[in-house]
Amino acid sequence: MNPRSGGGKASRFRIADKARALGAQVLLLDPSRPQDLAAVARRAVDDGADLLGVAGGDGTQALVAAVAAERGLPFVVIPAGTRNHFAMDLGLEREDPSAALEALTDGLELCVDLGFAGERVFVNNVSFGAYAALVQDPAYRDDKIGTVVRILPEFLARHEGPELVVRTGLLTVDRPDAVLVSNNPYRIDDPAGLGRRAQLDSGLLGVLAARAETPADTAARLRDGQTHGLTSLATADEVVVDAGVPVVPVGLDGEAVTLPTPVRCRISPRTLRVRVPRHRPGATPGERPPGWGTIRRRVASTVGRAVHGRHTG
Repeated sequence: MNPRSGGGKASRFRIADKARALGAQVLLLDPSRPQDLAAVARRAVDDGADLLGVAGGDGTQALVAAVAAERGLPFVVIPAGTRNHFAMDLGLEREDPSAALEALTDGLELCVDLGFAGERVFVNNVSFGAYAALVQDPAYRDDKIGTVVRILPEFLARHEGPELVVRTGLLTVDRPDAVLVSNNPYRIDDPAGLGRRAQLDSGLLGVLAARAETPADTAARLRDGQTHGLTSLATADEVVVDAGVPVVPVGLDGEAVTLPTPVRCRISPRTLRVRVPRHRPGATPGERPPGWGTIRRRVASTVGRAVHGRHTG
């Protein structure tokens, strides 16, 4: 557990104590000593873990989810970040992240898709251009929704980054100012990626590419859900984002990183086995019970957010 995760949310809800009481092995992360969280998760599996869990934001969730999918293990999402978009789309209780621990004793297993940008996994989205510049703005970490609504139109209008080209299937979009590639599509009236995805197992990437006009016009389109100036589609094809530079800044599940171009985005259908509480506020009908049986008492729960980078989701 990183005590600073989600403004101290993991500590306030005593997630470590509650996880231990359920038989989980808990790793406490020291913010002053950065660690490779993916390597930590792989060591836990090598030591015999039959389930991986992590308390943190979306960027942290993606790191451990990648290991769980790689090793074929169930994964528990504990929403101890700030936005917790992945947890929202799974129907989890975000106001009390410790409620997600009920998945250890009374849960269902869902198989969901994972997105890849190059070799990096994303559970929500990867953004380019003005969207990526927005993620790097200091105000974004403190107030994600407010920052998007307030300054995204301005970022679009004055964006001066490398010229982007987006290719998928037979479609090419030249010089968009902002691009958002999502693990399953957002609603077409949600170009900022703030709302819920209809499902997480469609096997489709969502693509939104925006061109700016004036800040006022862009703000009106975003507010009213207008699609003028936007290219929106859902595709199972690879989405390639290129630029006339060797590397490009991106936002990966809310984390500011740099990736080499071209960035090839793809989706891996139903790759991640997510174990969720049977009773949760955003549950959808028709979910089936898990096929992997009752978990053993020997599980590993990695609690906290990665401290080798700033992952808050």
